[in-house]
Amino acid sequence: MKKVLLTTTAMAFAASMASAGDMAMSGAIKLTYGAFGTGDNAGAATDDFTSEADLDIAATSAGGNISMTGTLELDETGTAAGPVTISSGGLVFTYDNDDIGALAVAPTEASGGDGEDDNYGDYSIAFTAGGIGVTYVKDQESSDNSMAVTYAAGALSLSLTSIDETAGPTDVAGGLQYGSGDNKTTIGATYVTGPYTIAISGDDQTDQDWDASVAMANGATTITVAADETNMMSVGIAYTNGAMTVNARQEFNNAAGDDSETEVSLSYTDGALTFTAASDSGQANHYGDEAEMLISAAYTDGDVTVAAKGTDQDEMEVSVTFAF
Repeated sequence: MKKVLLTTTAMAFAASMASAGDMAMSGAIKLTYGAFGTGDNAGAATDDFTSEADLDIAATSAGGNISMTGTLELDETGTAAGPVTISSGGLVFTYDNDDIGALAVAPTEASGGDGEDDNYGDYSIAFTAGGIGVTYVKDQESSDNSMAVTYAAGALSLSLTSIDETAGPTDVAGGLQYGSGDNKTTIGATYVTGPYTIAISGDDQTDQDWDASVAMANGATTITVAADETNMMSVGIAYTNGAMTVNARQEFNNAAGDDSETEVSLSYTDGALTFTAASDSGQANHYGDEAEMLISAAYTDGDVTVAAKGTDQDEMEVSVTFAF
């Protein structure tokens, strides 16, 4: 009788443990042919097949006033822990080693990178209540940190962001250098009145940066006019008509280079078929998805997607992906 009681108690305890949380798995298997680069880095000299396999095992607690989530990530390169979050009410703590945004560095090809932003924040603490949001991000190794405060009331939104990257990595000639990042506070405001959205922002650096823009929406069309501290002006237009979306933007007096940027993109979706074409003169001499011109198409049949894309750098890539 005692054994039966102990067995019953153990089974009930195990059942309560099993019901205390939820677990889910998702992943994808991908076969690719081609040689696509990224950022400043060109792809391989010859086209070839490559395969990828990803599996994410996510667990979420379900009981009590404190909730916790975590993910185990497996792919062809090995196993890694994904983000871990702990939340209670409006407070959320997230840990994800070197993968929290707000702190980022863009190492160049000369230092082994591709020129694209890589996050290096380790954890964040976020709180929201009554229209106020506060987010703090920190890197454990360098103690670099970022604090963002937002407030929204009706048509008005206010923001204040303070960032200290003075101990973190900054890409310079010869590689990454520590102690030369940003240390600034930026204040911004957005106000919506009828079809107009007015936005302004500025920081407290010695060489102050500021941005101002006015967007007007009229049915399926939105026109945006913007300016900044370099006396650069830009005009952008976005238009949506059913399955088609068109965006165009032109810069004038761009202080960053001799030519002002021209950006144009078109996307079309019809059921399982998606087509996209984009051109950005500011991405000259870039590769892969960051190239100056990118054309892509994808077709989804059930849980399998066939995609193809190419760039103005004579790159091409064809892939078949099974997601589950």
